[in-house]
Amino acid sequence: MASTFQGGVHMNDRKSLTNRLPIKRIEADCPVHIYPLRQHIGAPLAPVVKPGDTVLVGQKIADAEAYMAVPVHSSVSGKVLSVKPWIHPSGGMVDAIFIENDGNYTPAETMKPAENYEKLTNIELLWLIREAGMVGLGGAGFPTHVKLAPPEGCKIDYLIINAAECEPYLTSDHRRMLENTEELVDGIEIAMRILGLKKAYIGIETNKQDAAVKIKQLLGKDAPISVISLKPKYPQGAEKQLIKAITGRSVPSGKLPADVGAVVINADTAISISNAIRKGKPVIERVVTVSGDCAALPGNYLTRTGVPVSFVIEQAGGFKTEPQKVIMGGPMMGVAQYDLEVPITKTSSAIVALSKAEEIYDPDMPCIKCGKCADHCPMHLMPLYLSKYALAKDYDMTMKYHIMDCIECGVCSYICPSKKNMLANIRVAKQELNNRKKQGGNK
Repeated sequence: MASTFQGGVHMNDRKSLTNRLPIKRIEADCPVHIYPLRQHIGAPLAPVVKPGDTVLVGQKIADAEAYMAVPVHSSVSGKVLSVKPWIHPSGGMVDAIFIENDGNYTPAETMKPAENYEKLTNIELLWLIREAGMVGLGGAGFPTHVKLAPPEGCKIDYLIINAAECEPYLTSDHRRMLENTEELVDGIEIAMRILGLKKAYIGIETNKQDAAVKIKQLLGKDAPISVISLKPKYPQGAEKQLIKAITGRSVPSGKLPADVGAVVINADTAISISNAIRKGKPVIERVVTVSGDCAALPGNYLTRTGVPVSFVIEQAGGFKTEPQKVIMGGPMMGVAQYDLEVPITKTSSAIVALSKAEEIYDPDMPCIKCGKCADHCPMHLMPLYLSKYALAKDYDMTMKYHIMDCIECGVCSYICPSKKNMLANIRVAKQELNNRKKQGGNK
């Protein structure tokens, strides 16, 4: 039987547009690559190169000394043009490094396999993962070396590979599992070694059975890695929901997965761990799903980081009809872009171009108190009250209703018959509370 969690929604996954299309590498040269200095959760980075410098493929171009930070690397060889503010996929402006591509793709000397892998200590492996700029490639961007080094006193029982890919349209992880199966298993085994575990679990929704079958065939019988079938449901790929579905354990409010003995990493992240250790390859490219009814040639495209969204769309045949909305990521948790010159970053999983917004919100429609948002909330919150108090700027009440436990999945807005955009109100309140916390406020 397929496992799942309480809450969430079943929706049309719209994956048939791209799930059977092999990954296609974009071979064309993009003349200028743009690298934002914010591509992970944690401390900000500073450039380690300056305008006029010559850089190589895989060379570190930005870093920070903080533990909660990972470097950014150049995906091309060429000359540093400038460091200036540029559009970030999140919608704001952030400093970015501009590099002119010389078209030679000369690799840096650091792009080589780790020597004497079997003799490396856990600290050395974690350092190599950190130096490769590894983050959660499913979209969260949490530094991988931090996740694989849980706090002292936390006994880890489960390593879970998040292969749910529950967002509509997205199929990049699905294709990765099919086409890079050996690297996936190798990356999992490296993570198991670091955590000192003899067992790991891959959670795959049943709409990706071909990937599950191929992984099982590679593993064989009595393998230390088990494939767990999950019901196709959104947000099945959220960490806490995935842990509940596979282990039966619930992560308490304000706690982390490590507090219940679990570590969760994305499938593409596991593949990148293998590439970092076996090839010395940092995160300088990723598979991006290009989909939606406006996409001329939907597919899964392997592209170098730093290229603008407009470049990827051009290589994918452009738009067959003018989109009303272009989303970076999935339609549920992704961010609509106002400028297509925004660059592809480590966490850019998809570009979804839609001719018509599928959900039209009505701010004047009254809440009918149906309770659907509460029934379907995967975190068992009361979104209608969170939204109400957020609009009233009653932040004390939002905290009373555990607003910081909201994972911003968008289920409440999706399911609401009154077309209330509760998530937007909740996000604004959470941002205000985070700003107050940074400023040392109590309210």
